[in-house]
Amino acid sequence: MNLASLPRIIVEPLVRAALAEDLGLAGDITSAAVIPEEHRSTVVMAARQPGVVAGLDAADLAFQLVDPAITMRRHLSDGAAVDPGSLIATIEGPSRGLLTAERTALNFLGHLSGIATVTSGIVEAIRNTKASVVCTRKTTPGLRALEKYAVRAGGGMNHRFALNDAVLIKDNHVAIAGGVAEAIRRAKAGVGHMVKIEVEVDTLDQLHEAMGEGVDAVLLDNMTPDQLREAVGIVAGRAITEASGRVTPATAPAIAASGVDLISVGWLTHSAPVLDIGLDFVEAAAESATPLRRLAQAF
Repeated sequence: MNLASLPRIIVEPLVRAALAEDLGLAGDITSAAVIPEEHRSTVVMAARQPGVVAGLDAADLAFQLVDPAITMRRHLSDGAAVDPGSLIATIEGPSRGLLTAERTALNFLGHLSGIATVTSGIVEAIRNTKASVVCTRKTTPGLRALEKYAVRAGGGMNHRFALNDAVLIKDNHVAIAGGVAEAIRRAKAGVGHMVKIEVEVDTLDQLHEAMGEGVDAVLLDNMTPDQLREAVGIVAGRAITEASGRVTPATAPAIAASGVDLISVGWLTHSAPVLDIGLDFVEAAAESATPLRRLAQAF
């Protein structure tokens, strides 16, 4: 997969904050007490279950920021599929730094790989249709850029990143404005010509109202496949059609078969399970290699 990495200027502050949270005021007192300062080791990251990898830049940065003498050699790239036992990366350097950065690196890698994995499952379920999978703003506060990147690593696409990206008129906007048409008219009067407008509709009557005003996209919320098919016919290519609500790998094929352009899935980012990835010592320079291996596996 040809996946553009996130700029370091975006990733590094997030990794720094995670490391600062983990190090506290006194640092890694366990490694400092147990591991000789001069001790060096080689460790490997490997998958313990099938999935899709994402977040290698964040993991690499965690090690680099703790100790620039640590090097990570990647055997796979973000977006790669893994099976149990697949070797992801080999990391070498001072043992203290390896242990200090280990949990932060694995937290990022496991979380983002989990998102990529579930995204890949939905993408695969609708592969033979024209629909694309998109994520939402239902993200972990502060981690949106990374989580949306992980969706792309899994083969999905991104919806808007923030409230200022585009107009998305939802049910509460409609209720306060007094109707779909009035909300659209206010939006058109209030934003510039470069801003796209999407409106959420719950019924086909609302859809007719929206199309009468003209919008760039319609969000068809919690409609059945039959309703979606009728909605696609009403739109007739005049706007992008997006389906949302009750989307799972089992329901996605029928939703996609209705002819919608996009399927938005909030749980890709807010509820994806972590992909189990382990870090194990394979070499240690001192006699304490066996205790070190047990320590790495315990945490």
